[in-house]
Amino acid sequence: MKYPGRLIKVGEKDPAVVKALRSKLNKLLAFGPGSPEHLDEANPAFNADVSRMVKFFQSRSVDANGRELKADGVIGAITWAVLFGDASVPQSAAATDALLARVLAIAGKEADQNVREVPPNSNLGSRVEAYQKRAGSPKGLAWCCSFTYWCFDDAAIAMQKKNPMVKTAGCIDHWTRAAAAGAIRIKKAEALADPSLVKAGMIFIMSHGKGLGHTGFVESVKGGLLSTIEGNTDASKSREGGGVYRLQRKSSDSQLLGFIDYSGR
Repeated sequence: MKYPGRLIKVGEKDPAVVKALRSKLNKLLAFGPGSPEHLDEANPAFNADVSRMVKFFQSRSVDANGRELKADGVIGAITWAVLFGDASVPQSAAATDALLARVLAIAGKEADQNVREVPPNSNLGSRVEAYQKRAGSPKGLAWCCSFTYWCFDDAAIAMQKKNPMVKTAGCIDHWTRAAAAGAIRIKKAEALADPSLVKAGMIFIMSHGKGLGHTGFVESVKGGLLSTIEGNTDASKSREGGGVYRLQRKSSDSQLLGFIDYSGR
């Protein structure tokens, strides 16, 4: 069954969704008709019993990347994919917009070349400083947003078109100004409710408070799981790491602010 495009929780009104969920939980948890935990598959209500079984299932399961599910009794795209398979959730394997595809190719090449700060933990180095200079940022400052701008600018130059991305080295500044520049902003809550909104080639924005943020590219999407390319990070997903990395994130990450879409620009 395909993901309905919304969070499924207590009070869900679609009987077909609830019945399919009850049946799937019984099957995966091996709760046969004789089991005291067996859910009545004819009952169309998402009630406390169903919520309890969802939490139990989540507590015993991991996502496609091997990470524990959040046991909250609410079914988003990640839990739905574990229940009904990856093919049941929205996916975006590659950017369909020509500019965004070129941007991702450029960003991916930087990741493949293992761009790193020199010296380590300095926000410096010939490649890093090239990103900073292009975005108008002084040397030595956090450079994740400068990296995204540099990738967009190189892609635009190669395609002989104007760079649509806001010229800034500030993640939160980018989020604030993106709509006025003609980009589409997708807030975290919107992405959680309907993961089909998030596409390869979009930029994600994270807020760490006090004006600090982090940003990078969405390389591909599988439900609520995001494959990313990011600058100024590392394997720990730090916002002050030392290089360009491919990482895995979730649309439910606590510090995620949302996504910026420059397709069609």
